Amino acid sequence: MAASSAASANDEGCEAPLLSIADDTVHNFVDYKGRSVSRSLSGGWRSAGFIIGVEITERFAFYGIQANLISYLTGPLHQSMAMAAENVNTWSGTASMLPLLGAFVADAWLGRYRTILCSSLLYILGLGLLTLSAVLPSSVCHTTENSTSCRPSQFQIILFFCSLYLVALAQGGHKPSVQAFGADQFDVRDPQECKSRSSFFNWWYFGMCVGVMFTLWILSYIQDNLSWGLGFGIPCITMAVGLIIFLLGTKTYRYSFNENKNNPFMRILQVFIAAARNWRMDYSPTSSVDKELGETLPRRGANQFKFLEKALASASDGSKKEWAVCNVNQVEDAKTVLRLVPIWTTCLGYAIVFSQPPTFFTKQGATMDRSIGSGFKIPAASLQTFISLSIAIFIPIYDRIIVPVARFFTKRQSGITMLQRIGTGMILSMVAVIVAAVVEKKRLQLAIDYGLVDEPKATVPMSVWWLVPQYALLGVADVFTMVGLQEFFYDQVPNGLRSLGLSLYLSIFGIGSFLSSFLISAIEKATGGDGHVSWFSNNLNRAHLDYFYWLLAGLSSVQLAFYLYFSRSYLYNTERKF
Repeated sequence: MAASSAASANDEGCEAPLLSIADDTVHNFVDYKGRSVSRSLSGGWRSAGFIIGVEITERFAFYGIQANLISYLTGPLHQSMAMAAENVNTWSGTASMLPLLGAFVADAWLGRYRTILCSSLLYILGLGLLTLSAVLPSSVCHTTENSTSCRPSQFQIILFFCSLYLVALAQGGHKPSVQAFGADQFDVRDPQECKSRSSFFNWWYFGMCVGVMFTLWILSYIQDNLSWGLGFGIPCITMAVGLIIFLLGTKTYRYSFNENKNNPFMRILQVFIAAARNWRMDYSPTSSVDKELGETLPRRGANQFKFLEKALASASDGSKKEWAVCNVNQVEDAKTVLRLVPIWTTCLGYAIVFSQPPTFFTKQGATMDRSIGSGFKIPAASLQTFISLSIAIFIPIYDRIIVPVARFFTKRQSGITMLQRIGTGMILSMVAVIVAAVVEKKRLQLAIDYGLVDEPKATVPMSVWWLVPQYALLGVADVFTMVGLQEFFYDQVPNGLRSLGLSLYLSIFGIGSFLSSFLISAIEKATGGDGHVSWFSNNLNRAHLDYFYWLLAGLSSVQLAFYLYFSRSYLYNTERKF
């Protein structure tokens, strides 16, 4: 996980030479009326507190839907376990990919503040319609000699899925904008605020997990035992409260603006178009064109992606018109974005593992002894609380103990590099899925020993607390990898594309969910034919989730090897003026 010495010299903005600030004005930021802002009267933790509060309510609402979604699909909607798992992964993947669209809207047009407002209103609408779909009476009922079973109407199903994806669309605009807007409240030119920004990502994730914990304990119980309509309605109310909290901080926020009025997306895209247009041209950065422009490429990373340097050359389309020439900063920005691709790709294995707790981990727990005291059973989905609980416990330990100790040895403000942090979490996630495989093997053996193989609704005499280690390990892994990815993709993109950077981090988990869905579908077809029992049989006592977990462990080890290779050669982006 150690990055190369070339990368380690200046891996984070805090370690770059800080700009001297003669007055109290925060440069490149304005207040809500477009005026210059004072450092002492705006931003910092006073503004970040409102934004972390918004994140707590948004995560409460989102996980109030996602955490127990598989139970709703296999229960009131009567879907098979494999189909429900595929639908959950597809929706989760879509929800994680849509931030790319939301980031584009925020960075190119609306700005982060207005994008958060619009997304919050759309969020409330989607959750309201979702609640409506759950309270509509089922209209298709079949009566047999012993019982009557009712299924939702086609309209109810369509309304449910339309509302579900409306929530995903709203989350796509909300998620990257809120986090980037929160990080904007800390000025990296100020030594104290720069150090606080690194802690912000830790405490941001801490606040998020507090919201998730309340969701898993409260809403899972309400949805399983009281009413799905109430279980979906509470997130709607919570999201409205979150919008009010966000508006309360309006006058304290710092609003970033781009001095370069060009669309930041178009500036990057222009480099790739120009390089492709000039690909046949023999060109060197020391050509006369550069001399006329008075520009030379920086030495740092100059040997990487040299084909993009052709965008610096002027070219003609055969007429008198000459194409515009990209400048050096544009090319360097394009290189910066392209450097992220190998890291992004090699984190997909982690994202596949991350997709399992809301699906198979939950179904696994539903078959086990969940009794507490006399007559009370904890909801299977609430087991995900142990992920959030381990995060909430470990983040203060990491921020207050591990980082200072590591800082003493490495002389870095962050203790370890961002890529080292991400890689550590990958190792822990691989250990977690191995533990899950071992526990599932023991559960299957107990089902055989007690003659419960053909009784899918019977409780296997194995305490649900056996699942706690795999949940806890994933929580600690998240502290390293998830928070590390957030900071990495925010810090390593050009200044005008901060929301894009965070949406790229989220898209890792979107693609990971799609890959998980693809794996489930492919394995279901490969193992369920010719009278064989699928790995994902509706009867978990005959299924083989342990085989699937071992497969994920193998994939994790392969992606970790590739990650180590690319992270060692990664060149960190340094702080530049724009």
